[in-house]
Amino acid sequence: MTVKTAFDIRQQLQLLETERALALDTMLAHDPVYMADLREEIFATRHAYVGSAVGEIASFRAQLTGPQAG
Repeated sequence: MTVKTAFDIRQQLQLLETERALALDTMLAHDPVYMADLREEIFATRHAYVGSAVGEIASFRAQLTGPQAG
């Protein structure tokens, strides 16, 4: 199993945003199923990115100052 970092997930999010921008200039913009699926994937990836980034920040902080209690 490969663990993705916040950086990896951010890159995936940028690719999805690019895909959406390109799709808007094609007939895919009028395909409600495709656009809904893409929107859901962007939404899920954005949430994964935020969760991963927060986890990485907490981990780095714990390494610098020790774990927080309370």
